[in-house]
Amino acid sequence: MSGPWEQIPLFGLPEATPPTSPDSAVAVQHSPVADATEADDAPQELDDETASDYGATETSVADDAAESVATPTPVWETLPVGEDADGHALIVTAAGTYTPSGRELTGPVDSVEKLDKLVRWAALTPLGAPPQVWIVGQGACEALGWVIDPGSEDDFDDMEALRTRAAADLTGVLQATLTPMLSAGWELRGDPGHVVHLSRSIGKFTSMVDVVIEPYVWTYWNKDFGWNNRVGEMGILGSPTAGTYLPDDDLRAARELGRRLAWSAKHLGVLPGPTPARTGAAIVDKIKRERTRSGKGIVVATAGPVPPLDGAPRGDLEPAVGWTRVPDEQDLEGTSRLVSIDQRAAYLASAGMLEFGYGQPQHLTGQAAAVAAVGDKGAPFGLWRITLPPGQTLSLPEKLPLPHPHMLADQPVQTWVSTVSLDGLCSPVADGGIGAELDDLDITEAWVYPQQGRVLDKWAKILREARKASVDTDDEATKRFIGSCYKGYIGRMVNPDMWTATRMQHHHQPLWRASIIAHCRWRGRRVAMRIAREHGRWPVRTVTDSWMYLLADSEDIADASEALGKMSVEKDVVLTNTLRSAFTSAQDVHDVNLAIKAAFAEEEDD
Repeated sequence: MSGPWEQIPLFGLPEATPPTSPDSAVAVQHSPVADATEADDAPQELDDETASDYGATETSVADDAAESVATPTPVWETLPVGEDADGHALIVTAAGTYTPSGRELTGPVDSVEKLDKLVRWAALTPLGAPPQVWIVGQGACEALGWVIDPGSEDDFDDMEALRTRAAADLTGVLQATLTPMLSAGWELRGDPGHVVHLSRSIGKFTSMVDVVIEPYVWTYWNKDFGWNNRVGEMGILGSPTAGTYLPDDDLRAARELGRRLAWSAKHLGVLPGPTPARTGAAIVDKIKRERTRSGKGIVVATAGPVPPLDGAPRGDLEPAVGWTRVPDEQDLEGTSRLVSIDQRAAYLASAGMLEFGYGQPQHLTGQAAAVAAVGDKGAPFGLWRITLPPGQTLSLPEKLPLPHPHMLADQPVQTWVSTVSLDGLCSPVADGGIGAELDDLDITEAWVYPQQGRVLDKWAKILREARKASVDTDDEATKRFIGSCYKGYIGRMVNPDMWTATRMQHHHQPLWRASIIAHCRWRGRRVAMRIAREHGRWPVRTVTDSWMYLLADSEDIADASEALGKMSVEKDVVLTNTLRSAFTSAQDVHDVNLAIKAAFAEEEDD
């Protein structure tokens, strides 16, 4: 059922009617939002010679770039800016306020009172997430009194302590300065931080808006983000480490942020969430609302926690593989390169093709569990308690890891596996399995789901097509963002603490995540067997969905297809005499791991 925020404008205040033509200089000059920011810093009258959008700034930036060969403008910063996020978001800099498409609306917003008037006047509407007001640049923060000084890196032995202190300082500053907005009827949803979640009740309706403070995003920590100096992935803002963060210049940063917001609105149908994982969840929820309204498609409205398991495995139900071996003379003979291949967008590929279970699972034991695994369409979605035979009793390749991470070489192991692994174990050895019959696995217990289907097919399709749009335009910034979205969302399916709100609990699906990991693992093993048949080469290391090989100059083991899930070359380095010696003299897997790390580190240095 759609929420009330989808049915009404954000604000219905009589004095808050936006100008009918945002391009009209007169309308902008005399609008309430202009009044909110007038006095000494009121916007100048807009004419053909005035920077009424980012255009003038872009021109000057382009001129500067022409003069500076050392700092070429990234490809993505030259891409056109769309209007898809207009009406859903605003961007505030020290110089003024802009729509994501680049139209200037006001002069500087130098007080919280003016920010309140701006938000109420703009009447922004949601787009898969609450409307957003982005504060870009330290100057804009200073104008609002949002300044923190948590200290220098030199003052802290533990950088996490610096981040924690900065986050606490930011919360304190915001709580002390947001009083005018709270007095005007706004309420805080949770403690304010790099995102200030605000809500305001008007009659029976509640409107929401998120104020995102770009310079302080680093104060927020989770797996997607880094600390201090903005290290690591930071959602739609990009990654300084990867070179995809916003430009240092505030107006260039505003222009690029506007482009990314519009890109997200166009290709994902939602505004970017406070984290990539939340963006992935917003897309799922948008699809869920559409399917609920139309009555077509699978709608999962409840969480799918791991059922109570007798003898549950420690750690992940379906661990990703991590394995290394010491190469022998045959592996090194005639080789001149170390090549890493990995599955292209592996998790996304699997999420779109797998059938996931939902509903209340049925607990089966004994013969009933064994019979349930024999279905017309194979075993249904669920968890199965089986016994893995000792690896050394099977005719398995010596130069591959054991088929399942829970398997041991010298003794049987009773454990729980997903339906994906049940199918994988029953596959022929040539396809990566062990060639088992169901009876060989001694199924003694199961949790089977009453319903199943391709729940994430449309979600994966949206992300897949968005990724293709990024690849086709050399837009590395949004391509990396897409990767963070699907990896972040799938990764957080396992954690119920991420989804405590009632309307978010259906995102807790640890068995879906386990199935996706297992599917990627089995697919990689199947490809490794094919490479061995066709090229006579075996991997020396595998981590998650990456496989590393020692190859000759002419050897190409990657898949020709560019479809998701297919193997592509991730890294390719020449074996110098030093590196070859490191592999030749390796005494154990630790030595091999060090040699691989050194080889790829040299490539990064180049």
